[in-house]
Amino acid sequence: MQTHRFMKLTLLLFAIILLVPFQTAQADTGPKPSMDFTFKQEMAGAPITIVSGILYECEQADCSDAVPLGELGPQRFYCDAESCGAVAYGFSPYHRVEIEFSDGKTRTSNIFETAGFDSKYTVTVRPEDLLVESQFSLGMFPRTGTFLVLCACLCMLGLLVVGLVIFLIRRGSKS
Repeated sequence: MQTHRFMKLTLLLFAIILLVPFQTAQADTGPKPSMDFTFKQEMAGAPITIVSGILYECEQADCSDAVPLGELGPQRFYCDAESCGAVAYGFSPYHRVEIEFSDGKTRTSNIFETAGFDSKYTVTVRPEDLLVESQFSLGMFPRTGTFLVLCACLCMLGLLVVGLVIFLIRRGSKS
């Protein structure tokens, strides 16, 4: 009787050990929206560099509800001396950047909208503020989406060429 109970306890312990994972599970949610900011200076004199920056996220068009983009996993706003970028799980519709420069000034940008999945912006550094303008690029779609759109366009072009050739051959044979 005692051995039977010991066997049941051993099997139960063995089952529990099998159910407990030995490694933690990791998952990636796939590509994340991004923003790239290229800076150009409108001011005369020695070029200035970027010291730090903040990307504000806004739901309201006037950015009255501005909140800095939080740092969570890969989500963050980052800058080097000449450019800035952001990766997020999702962006709000409106934004504003505030950048501190090597000349000791902190400049704030105009309010701008998200330009796409992989947004590209040109930031003009002016004496008192920043002007952010979106750049058109095929980066509006995720890289996979861009590839699929390009393939669809090429297929459509191919079908048009084949249709034109068939049309011309049939038309030539009727004459």
